[in-house]
Amino acid sequence: MIAALSLLAGAVAAGWLLPGRLRALDLRRRDPVLLIVCWMLAMLGVVLAAAAGVVLLLMPAHGSFGPLLAAINSCWNALQHGSPPAAEELGGMLGSIVLAALACRLVVVGVRGIRRRARTRRKHLAALRLAGRPDDAVPTTLWLAHDRPLAFSMGGRRGVIVATEGLRRHLDQDAVTAVLLHEQAHLAGRHHQLIALADALRAALPFVPLFRQAPDSLRQLVELAADVAAIRHCGPGAVRAALLGVSGCGAPATALAMARDAVDVRLARLEEGTVPSRGLRRMMRCGAAGITAVVLPFVAGAALTVSIALVACPLGVA
Repeated sequence: MIAALSLLAGAVAAGWLLPGRLRALDLRRRDPVLLIVCWMLAMLGVVLAAAAGVVLLLMPAHGSFGPLLAAINSCWNALQHGSPPAAEELGGMLGSIVLAALACRLVVVGVRGIRRRARTRRKHLAALRLAGRPDDAVPTTLWLAHDRPLAFSMGGRRGVIVATEGLRRHLDQDAVTAVLLHEQAHLAGRHHQLIALADALRAALPFVPLFRQAPDSLRQLVELAADVAAIRHCGPGAVRAALLGVSGCGAPATALAMARDAVDVRLARLEEGTVPSRGLRRMMRCGAAGITAVVLPFVAGAALTVSIALVACPLGVA
């Protein structure tokens, strides 16, 4: 039972403490892709730890495996004068009910969100296809006859980039290319789907700070990641000109617009001139960070278990 409760406590600790640590990182210097991996896999780790804790509560031995956990359970039972099996079974049953309820809520909220986004996307695309002109070179891009410089992308099975003719009138060619590459990076990186998943988790579990704060943080990070992709091809000067020249309003709420989110942070990053490394080194860093984020709730649970062991059964006591 100690192992199960420790896993649940580890999930709670990670869900409440991790957001502050992640948001405190300097976005001007950190690799945004690495931070996206940390946010997404941290949420996965919390969910897995909570589920594992409930499963252990339902196991006949309540997770009492191994010499260490057996000793801890022995000391715990001695201090508590024994725990009635009925109480343990009741705890496991209540835990499973709570877990099932949260899982059902997540599914229901997620399905509703997906359907709502799909309806909104179809409605907007229908209007945009009537008003827009397809790009002969890039069929996924629609050009609108509007003087305001605006660009955004809409996700889905077939992502679409929407840009106005005002981009070409008010920006030079390098800046226009930077805008289009930025939006293409959103589609290639599946950024819309990541935001949709984070929104569903926030709607289902708003009382957990990790899930509540994830969508806003991820919106900043995907914009920074798309900027990095554009900088690699056009340079920081073109991206800066695009950010300063493109309008920040007018795009649908479900779209990712070029100059709407985290503009100040992105301009500050351009001033720093930080571009993450590429290739195997970057993949190894993201992999290590992702593994750490997933196992952190389990490590916190294990640390809590050891702490209980040291307090309940001091060294030298059988």
